[in-house]
Amino acid sequence: MAAPAAALPPAQLPNYRAIVQTQGQAVVGITVAGLHKVDGPAVADGQGGMDEDPFFRFFRGIPGLRMPQQMNPGAQPFRGQGSGFIISSDGLILTNAHVVRDAKQVTVKLSDRREFSAQVLGSDPATDIAVLRVDAKGLPTVQLGDSRQVQVGDYVLAIGAPYGFEQTATQGIVSAKGRSLPGESVVPFIQTDAAVNPGNSGGPLFDAAGRVVGVNAQIFSQSGGFQGLAFSIPVDVALKVKDQIVAHGKVEHARLGVTLQDLSAPLAASFGLGSPNGALVSSVVPDSAAAKAGLKAGDVITGVDGEAVHVAGDVSSRVGLARPGDKLKLDIWRDKAAHSETVSLGHAERDAQEANAAPQGGSLGLAMRPLERAELNQAGLDHGLLIERVAGPAQLAGVQPGDVLLALNGRPVQNVEQVREVLKGKPAQVALLVARDGQQIFVPVRLG
Repeated sequence: MAAPAAALPPAQLPNYRAIVQTQGQAVVGITVAGLHKVDGPAVADGQGGMDEDPFFRFFRGIPGLRMPQQMNPGAQPFRGQGSGFIISSDGLILTNAHVVRDAKQVTVKLSDRREFSAQVLGSDPATDIAVLRVDAKGLPTVQLGDSRQVQVGDYVLAIGAPYGFEQTATQGIVSAKGRSLPGESVVPFIQTDAAVNPGNSGGPLFDAAGRVVGVNAQIFSQSGGFQGLAFSIPVDVALKVKDQIVAHGKVEHARLGVTLQDLSAPLAASFGLGSPNGALVSSVVPDSAAAKAGLKAGDVITGVDGEAVHVAGDVSSRVGLARPGDKLKLDIWRDKAAHSETVSLGHAERDAQEANAAPQGGSLGLAMRPLERAELNQAGLDHGLLIERVAGPAQLAGVQPGDVLLALNGRPVQNVEQVREVLKGKPAQVALLVARDGQQIFVPVRLG
């Protein structure tokens, strides 16, 4: 018989009172106001307009938020609230990008009730991190930790302003690490069961020693309120973004140029792997960083810079958080043998072409690229543009990342330039034919 495993010593409960008293002074409430672009009348009965916008659904119910009822196509005023925390005594503050999205006025309220007008130095939608600055000196700051040391089961404490209730503390544990959420593969989220609600966004997640290890960002909910799952951006990710914003005013993300999928046990066995750990390359974009390094469909990436890869999200997050030109050493399993390749990463924004009209003509709000032959064969299509990012009118119309644009106003499209040509005519509305989940649907998009 095997010897019984040694019992782990019981963990000592953290002193939550001390964490709140020493670190809570650096947690701030953030109030925003501005104009949010819409393409139709705002309604409050859930039948369309702003009520269907996820941004407004997130902030609905917060005290002080006014949802406009009047008809005003094009733009609607809004007010919202989130949280943040001070990382430097001269007024540098971290929060979520979606908290300050479209904001024209940003006000920061300290725990001692002082208020400051804040400048948005920059924001990065890919990681959902924004950096603010207020004109003040000698401000209290949080103690920063190392999110890489966080383990499942560790105690954590969240402080923020849920539903506008400032300086609210909730506790829980880390319930998972390295979560990849749909459309958010760049961030390896920390999952917790600490109660996080609308208004908590941008607030800090503390470990048991009172150090910030994450930025509270999202909840998984079917009701709009907390249901036991909250997701935080690792503070290491947030600080990398902050460094780029402070230095350059913007954030650049790298791109490898592959389509990845998780391995299943049968797939792993077919490739001669003993376990389903790794990221399977299903296609390679021509002339991309991956193609130049010799990666092929059917390769399995098992490690990045010496760190093991368990799921496809491990590779996506490492690449997305790197900068264009960075070099990564990839451990690859090919033809039932181990190989290694060094890849010089490309530029994500240059590889995904934006299909926008001229500034005076309105925009569609799509970032697209042509599908490769292998991708077309896999999807059973003979042409199309893969929609990688969605914003503006297309997002409001229900277009989703991962959709394939087949035709615009009844004309098949095979490159982004064809889309631009249609938009140059400044149409008030266009009809998109998209392929989604094996079906083709028409989506009308109002451009105003």
